[in-house]
Amino acid sequence: MPEIKGYKIISLNEMLLQLGEERVGEILSSFSSPLNEDVEAFLKQKAVEFDKQSISRTQLVFASYQEKPALVGYFTLAYKDFTIPVRSIGSNLRSRLRKFAICDSDMRAYKISAPLIAQLSKNFTGGLNKLITGDELLKIACDMVSEIQMQIGGRIVYVECEDKHKLREFYESNGFVVFNERQLDAKSKEDMGVNYLLQLLRYL
Repeated sequence: MPEIKGYKIISLNEMLLQLGEERVGEILSSFSSPLNEDVEAFLKQKAVEFDKQSISRTQLVFASYQEKPALVGYFTLAYKDFTIPVRSIGSNLRSRLRKFAICDSDMRAYKISAPLIAQLSKNFTGGLNKLITGDELLKIACDMVSEIQMQIGGRIVYVECEDKHKLREFYESNGFVVFNERQLDAKSKEDMGVNYLLQLLRYL
C-alpha cells in the first residue's frame, strides 16, 4: 500500500483480490457518513460492482488507530466527458483549457474528457473522521489524479456536488471553480431530492 503523510491508500480492486468480496464487505460495512447518505450507500452497495465493471475505481484511505489500520475515508475516480460554457470561466483559465479541450463554436462551450472525483467522504464511525481532514482527503485524490495524468496527459480534474454553501466553500477553498450546473434525470431527482448538481473544476 502506498503511504502519503501517514495515510495508506489501497485500491478497492486490490483489496478484493487480496481478501475476497466477503471480507471486503465486512470492512466497508463499518463506514458511515451521516452528512451524506448517498456516498455511504455508494461505498456499501455499488462500489464493488462498479470496480468489477471498470466503471470507476475506488480508493480506500487508512490511518493507524489504536495500533491497527482503520478506514478513515475513501474517494472514487471515473473518466468522463463534459462541456464547459465559455462564459463561465475567466480568460486565464480559458487559455489553459485550450490545450486540453475542443471548442465547439456553435455551443459556445469547450468539450473535454477528464477525471471526475465522483465520491469523496470521511468515515464518521467511532470518531474516525477526526483522523483526517476533508482538505487532506481531497488533496490525496487530486495528487492521485496528477500522477495518472503524468502518464496519460491532461491537467483538469472536476467534481459535482449539491448546491450547498458549505460544499461550494469547501471546494472553492481548495482551488476549484464553478463552471456549470448539470440537470438530473427524473430518477436522480427523486433519489437525491435536488434538480441539479454544481460542477466545479480545478487546473492541476
